[in-house]
Amino acid sequence: MEAYFDNSATTRCLDSVTELMVQVMRDDYGNPSSMHLKGVDAEKYIRYAKETIAKNLKVSEKEILFTSGGTESDNLALIGVAMANYRGGKHLITTQIEHPAILNTMKYLETQGFSVTYLPVDSNGRIRLDDLAHAMTRDTILVSIMHTNNEVGSLQPVLEAANLIKSINPKTLFHVDAVQGYGKFRIHPKKMKIDLLSVSGHKIHGPKGIGFLYVNEKVKIKPILFGGGQQSGMRSGTENVPAIAGLAKAVEEVYANLEEDVERLYGIKQYFVDGLKRMDGVYVNGLTGKDSAPHVVSVSVRGIRSEVLLHALEDKGIYISAGSACAARKAETSTTLKAMGIDKDLLDSTVRFSFSVFTTKEEVEYALKVLQELLPFYRRYQRK
Repeated sequence: MEAYFDNSATTRCLDSVTELMVQVMRDDYGNPSSMHLKGVDAEKYIRYAKETIAKNLKVSEKEILFTSGGTESDNLALIGVAMANYRGGKHLITTQIEHPAILNTMKYLETQGFSVTYLPVDSNGRIRLDDLAHAMTRDTILVSIMHTNNEVGSLQPVLEAANLIKSINPKTLFHVDAVQGYGKFRIHPKKMKIDLLSVSGHKIHGPKGIGFLYVNEKVKIKPILFGGGQQSGMRSGTENVPAIAGLAKAVEEVYANLEEDVERLYGIKQYFVDGLKRMDGVYVNGLTGKDSAPHVVSVSVRGIRSEVLLHALEDKGIYISAGSACAARKAETSTTLKAMGIDKDLLDSTVRFSFSVFTTKEEVEYALKVLQELLPFYRRYQRK
């Protein structure tokens, strides 16, 4: 049996997405900037995608910028806003548990003369609003807080944070990295007072190499790519029409039965967590109910290194992650787990299981059965 539990790293494309992308590449392959019919046909896919995403977010079509994915969206949001608004202040706020696309961009901005406050989190991976309030200054031009943590599935109090930010300084802009939250929750930026929102296609059963950034039309932002002036000059480069079309199709399908699909995911997650809690030396990190993401489970197994467990499960056809996919190949301890105060002897013994609409209860049962068989064997060789 094969069981794929690494959906926070990437998801399988929906068949409808794949079929549409093939059609675009084979038949409607024109450059959307060309004035002939082939170009017009290609440009229709972009217009439809903007309409689809804008309707989903309840925003204007002109507020959607297509990017190469979450990393570019995050970079454009942070660097673009910082460079356009530095005269109003050079202070930025984020959290200690952000994705590297945020943390490393913030580090870059520090080299450019900006100061950054990194908010701590509690043992469940959530910020404290008091810390956010104390961090705010007259010079704070941007706050960036992720919607859903990619490693442990913690949910941040986005709406409460937005209200707090705007009450202290209405001019401070609020960016949300929603790469893990979009497609699992209904997110309406205007209602939630979000000024910029990052999304990636391959986390919602769309293709890799495509994403978007919502930018409120009132936000001052500068481009970070320069060229032919596509997308009103904000993101130059010939649009990736097949991927844009696939992204729109994924958005339509993922949100068609969202509540039903998410409810089923929470059920699968709870079944899995209950099974894990019956195993000795196995710990589930963070919250696991409906106050957490429906698709992410962080598991620490005392005495067994994460990479050992990952490959042992792989041999049984079970695919998981040793943490964030963007940092898993580096010999670095998770900043998220450290910020949450996880025991030091569990930091390098933590893995992530992440589910999708394709995940079945039978796959979860299989994983629990294999874990029950493997853990006693590997504990014979546990570190002393």
